[in-house]
Amino acid sequence: MADRVSSGERVWAEGIAIFAGTILATLGVFQVLEGLSAVGKDSVFVRTPNYLFDVDLTAWGWVHIIIGAIAVLVGVCLLLGQYWAMVAGICIAVISAFANFAFIPYYPWWSLLLIAFDVMVIWALSTMMSQRR
Repeated sequence: MADRVSSGERVWAEGIAIFAGTILATLGVFQVLEGLSAVGKDSVFVRTPNYLFDVDLTAWGWVHIIIGAIAVLVGVCLLLGQYWAMVAGICIAVISAFANFAFIPYYPWWSLLLIAFDVMVIWALSTMMSQRR
């Protein structure tokens, strides 16, 4: 059976995979650091009053630490070329985006920046998965 993917497309897809793995691992490190800041010292973050999602900041810290650790693991597996990590990467980026959306009242600009990176990871991995078919 003939190879349906040209060498140029393969190079492009591999570049996207490296980008996605690197960004996801970096995003995970940022999530862990954000979580450690929330768990370690609650006074670092200022909460917006009357926000729909009212959760203890320490609980949010642990959520971010867990999401970040998984994101680092999945990002490294993406860099190692594991196919399952593409699906897992999309899932963890979606979960991370939702967690950061709920974290907006505590640290709005940082949360929006991480959501933007989550969207980039979802795009990159989706593009890579479509190239591998």
